[in-house]
Amino acid sequence: MKYLGFLILVFLFLQSCGKEQEVEKSIAFLPKNKPPAINELRWSNGKKPRTFDPAKAFAPPETDIVRAIFKGLTDIDPKTLQPIPAIAVSWQASEDYRVWTFQLRRDAKWTNGEAVTATDFVKSWQRLISLSSSVPHIRLLKNIVGMDTEKILPIFADEEKDNKKSILEFANNGVLGEDNAERKASSEQEGKAFFGVEALDDFTLRVRLVHPDRDFPALVAHTVFYPVYQGGKEFRKDDLTTEITTNGAFRLVSVEKDVVILEKNNLYWGASETFLDRIKIIHFENSEEALEAYRNGDIDVLTNATFTPTALKLLAGFDDFSQTVHSAVNLYQFNQLNPPFNDRRVREALAISIERDRIAEDEGSGFVKPAFSYLPLSEPKIKEDVERAKKLLSEAGFSNGENFPTIRLLINRNDMQRRIARAIAKMWERNLNIKTEIIVKENKDLEIAVRNSEFDIVRRGVVLSTMSETANMILLFPKDEPFPSEISEVAEGIFEGESEELLDKRLENWLITGGEAITSEEKALQELPAIPIYFPTAYCLMKPYVKNFVLNPLDSVLLEKVWIERK
Repeated sequence: MKYLGFLILVFLFLQSCGKEQEVEKSIAFLPKNKPPAINELRWSNGKKPRTFDPAKAFAPPETDIVRAIFKGLTDIDPKTLQPIPAIAVSWQASEDYRVWTFQLRRDAKWTNGEAVTATDFVKSWQRLISLSSSVPHIRLLKNIVGMDTEKILPIFADEEKDNKKSILEFANNGVLGEDNAERKASSEQEGKAFFGVEALDDFTLRVRLVHPDRDFPALVAHTVFYPVYQGGKEFRKDDLTTEITTNGAFRLVSVEKDVVILEKNNLYWGASETFLDRIKIIHFENSEEALEAYRNGDIDVLTNATFTPTALKLLAGFDDFSQTVHSAVNLYQFNQLNPPFNDRRVREALAISIERDRIAEDEGSGFVKPAFSYLPLSEPKIKEDVERAKKLLSEAGFSNGENFPTIRLLINRNDMQRRIARAIAKMWERNLNIKTEIIVKENKDLEIAVRNSEFDIVRRGVVLSTMSETANMILLFPKDEPFPSEISEVAEGIFEGESEELLDKRLENWLITGGEAITSEEKALQELPAIPIYFPTAYCLMKPYVKNFVLNPLDSVLLEKVWIERK
């Protein structure tokens, strides 16, 4: 705490000098601004990594390390958030956006010199089904034909009989996209189902989808879609092994107690345009230590640190501090099995009677953004309107809130969530004359309550780690069978300490909504299965000599484009 105290003293001094407004543009957080002696980036990026396996990488720093040492079909431009070529140099879609064909570059190589081929993607994506519940982002694959169920294990087709088609078949019945009725009928006669990922040749990959997705090239930029060498055999014994074959701009050199070291991969096709020679991913026990290291000049970039609202307010005044909306949403989801929450008029009334700006400013301390839509980069679509809310309630049979049952609002034990729940409960009572019982439970008990449908509304947090609207909607509102409950045990074993994030991930398994699949935000707004409350923000401290390190909503940095300015 001594460092936070020091920061407060500095801030108060500047205020006393009447220079508070100048701080924002002219003063950095007292850093030692000398660049490192060699061409390297020293980055503190959260907790110690638990895996380098793209299939199991859950959040930073794992996903950032994976993004540095592996490459997938596409990347996301950090500034525009649009898909750009990576291993795929071009792609084409069918008219209905259900079939995508990717042309792969011929100079992409593994670190052992072998070429990266379309078959590497087929085997790697097949592996994701085999790993099943240990893949935290498995739902991002749910729209690919044959990957929308976890009840079957894939078997390769007989290559001699089906060499030209190069399609994987399953031993059990599955689902085939509706875009190919002839193959579907044929597969049903044979008692088999197709896997919708094909290697047409070494450098052509075709993917078939269940639902149309115009943003599929953006989706496959996610790390879970990255290929691994020989189907991931090297990860069977150790998720943190340095003895792995990779294909990215950097290669893994060493894993020490608090440091992961990466070095430039000279076999990478863009090596001549990769500026950094080395990257150090440095782990600190707490944010105070990380902040002190930043001030002392021991690290160049600090992200994913957990600061108090007070500390954030103080840091926000400095020039080397930046923040942006994070691609995630906190929402209140309805239990539509319980009347009257199966009435859309009731759901809309509750949604439009919440004063989100006040929630963001008062309870979020200005470091969250009010959510007037489900997707953080969408235009505002939900309008607060108390008078309309009263009218809708009256139409639903609850004039002035009379005879409306007390809402059972279920939240996890978290101080901020408790404050937000109390504020919203007061708004519902003041605006609609509706009472709310706030039920606070530990994560394990909350999950049990959700499974047993012992709630009317439950708080959820969902990270939307892709620019694909279809994939994000499937994450928010799953329509299928839930995953096996073992995902909780497996995930807790791998990502110990990520309790709230894991709780939100597991809730995806149990909050199944009925009706047709929701694959667009427009459809979600028509049905209103949940109330978006706020979007969190991401922030970082970065030395002025670090260039092209772009903080963005997806937390996606192209490290091969980062460079150190030396003067």
